[in-house]
Amino acid sequence: MSFSFKDKVAIITGASSGIGLATAEELGRRGSKVVMASSNGEKLEKAAQNLIERGYYVLAIKTDISNENECKQLIEKTIKKYDRIDILINNAGISMRARFDDIDLDVIRRVMDVNFWGTVYSTRYALKYLIESKGSIVGVSSIAGFHGLPGRTGYSASKFAIHGFLETVRIENLRTGLHVMIIAPGFTSTNIRMTALTGNGIPQRESPRKEDRMMTPEYVAQWILKGIAKRKRNKIMTWTGRLTAFFQRITPELVDYAYYKAMLKEPGSPLAGKDKRG
Repeated sequence: MSFSFKDKVAIITGASSGIGLATAEELGRRGSKVVMASSNGEKLEKAAQNLIERGYYVLAIKTDISNENECKQLIEKTIKKYDRIDILINNAGISMRARFDDIDLDVIRRVMDVNFWGTVYSTRYALKYLIESKGSIVGVSSIAGFHGLPGRTGYSASKFAIHGFLETVRIENLRTGLHVMIIAPGFTSTNIRMTALTGNGIPQRESPRKEDRMMTPEYVAQWILKGIAKRKRNKIMTWTGRLTAFFQRITPELVDYAYYKAMLKEPGSPLAGKDKRG
């Protein structure tokens, strides 16, 4: 039988924009009961209202996922409303852009609090309900979780940590029927680069890349749902990412060099001023 999303209860973090919002819309279109979480209450309410007006079943819950108690309340409110959870999509995240020797360590803490601890908190409190429903946990990641990216120490560290965490949750639940998927889109046209933190913690406010040449959030959302329906383990969405994962095992030094040169070419690259070869 083909998988149906109809009446499935799905929680999405970081749902007020980008991949999270596109995924909420796609789930709503397929008849799911969507719980949208975001720390930006005003933006969240506006996005949720737009989906409700289109006839989708949506519950918006303002949530700072770096706060354990708010994550607990997110799960409790969902259970109170729907009495079950079938899907948890850990999508919320922030990025950073600076060399490690130029960064305020509080920036790395903030990135870890949102990206890693937000995933841990939400998963921890939803876990028993997802096991009951034999549901799905999704971690929206990046190739930065497979190979370190220069100028993105905190971001890469958070994604590596998410991978280790979710892989272990998967192994611990081999016999429970729980599905765990890590999906790594390529560069996607969202606001994550505009809000990426610089070395002193101030958002950079502009993208160093050409946004019109990137994946769309809607495209990523479709692949997230395909992965859930087919209960995929990992999904790397770009050939560059797949080649990275492959060659990392064979010639990791070559991958290091390739990423260094690629990041060095970014406009305003934090590597440029300290590259000995200009």
